[in-house]
Amino acid sequence: MAEQEGARNGARNRGGVQRVEGKLRASVEKGDYYEAHQMYRTLFFRYMSQGKHVDARELMFSGALLFFSHGQNSAADLSMLVLESLEKAEVGVTNDLLENLDKLFSLMDPNSPERVAFVSRALKWSGGGSGKLGHPKLHQLLAVTLWKEQNYCESRYHFLHSADGEGCANMLVEYATSRGFRSEVDMFVAQAVLQFLCLKNKSSASVVFTTYTQKHPSIEAGPPFVQPLLNFIWFLLLAVDGGKLTVFTVLCEQYQPSLRRDPMYHEYLDRIGQLFFGVPPKQTSSYGGLLGNLLSSLMGSSEQEEGEEGQEGSSPIELD
Repeated sequence: MAEQEGARNGARNRGGVQRVEGKLRASVEKGDYYEAHQMYRTLFFRYMSQGKHVDARELMFSGALLFFSHGQNSAADLSMLVLESLEKAEVGVTNDLLENLDKLFSLMDPNSPERVAFVSRALKWSGGGSGKLGHPKLHQLLAVTLWKEQNYCESRYHFLHSADGEGCANMLVEYATSRGFRSEVDMFVAQAVLQFLCLKNKSSASVVFTTYTQKHPSIEAGPPFVQPLLNFIWFLLLAVDGGKLTVFTVLCEQYQPSLRRDPMYHEYLDRIGQLFFGVPPKQTSSYGGLLGNLLSSLMGSSEQEEGEEGQEGSSPIELD
């Protein structure tokens, strides 16, 4: 009997929410945007105070979509309330929730500060609020959305924090062919492989290299490759599996001309030497300015996680 009563109450509550949503939709359709927005906010806080977290979240999600369809900035505010409901209800991460967040992200103005705030908060929630920078699945969804917008730099960043090496490679092929110089086709994938390795993600490093070199129209079948830098990356991936410092050292010495093409390569390789070949860390860091900031953001948390794991792992690392 108690279960039947609970089911009836749930049905009544759902019917009530649907009636309220219908009234709000009618207000928006009439152009009463401000009034509708304030009503959405009032209902959100009422539902949250009553513990109706799912009702609050679903109402804000549908309201945000409605406001987006009318080109109203209020949609971003309701999107932030969706996140607030997730945070306060301590809801676990699911694919459906991550896809909903990516949907809201995709509808926001790419240049708006609200979008930056939203994605930062969404990633923090998806990572459990521990300071790690987000769930790999959410990073993958965001990467694909940004790829569709042809925002290749931001897309690449999120692919690095996902487990989707194949998607990253396909995006890089499009990036290199549409925006890059023919002489730099090897540099696009070299950077990605080195950064994946700095994040201790050997699996994605191998997948992105194999997929990119197979699919890029300007790269002849290999290995070996015409481009020395691609041969270096191929040998490096083999050396990482072997873990022999002498092999790593000779490899870096032999390919110095290729490695001098980008000053960041040596910084990445210093880190890779520490992670996979037992090279001791430098006593004093020589990193500074832009390079230092990039390395800190890319590699900072992997240093922390070494203490937690005690050994090299193969899963993607979410960063601080």
